[in-house]
Amino acid sequence: MIGLLQRVLWAKVEIAGELAGAIGPGLLVLVGVRPTDDAARAERLLEKLLQYRVFADERHRMNRSLRDTGGGLLLVPQFTLAADTTSGLRPSFSGAASPDLARPLFEGLAAAARERHAPVATGVFGADMQVSSVNDGPVTFWLES
Repeated sequence: MIGLLQRVLWAKVEIAGELAGAIGPGLLVLVGVRPTDDAARAERLLEKLLQYRVFADERHRMNRSLRDTGGGLLLVPQFTLAADTTSGLRPSFSGAASPDLARPLFEGLAAAARERHAPVATGVFGADMQVSSVNDGPVTFWLES
């Protein structure tokens, strides 16, 4: 699984003008699923997201995690993260998992996140979403599991 995480001051996702999820300071994570992903990889990604040290400590060093800060977590499914962009001028999505595989993995990731952390918000799998955020830093990392 792929997680493109951004440390944010706030983030929200809207669908057809309606708010689907929002957080204050924390992590916005765009989640991509590949055909070889499974529940174990989703679990590893979640643990990384909760423990990855991207928040400043008292010395302004990135030594604090989402668990340490209690910040929000906004998970947004984004199949385009698994695109193959190595050739041509049009991305290929053969590297993305089918919806039959990706949906339950994303929804399982979100459910596990809600069991272990608060607050957690999500986008909606397969929806046309509008994501807004203010990146803090900017701090952005590509995580894979």
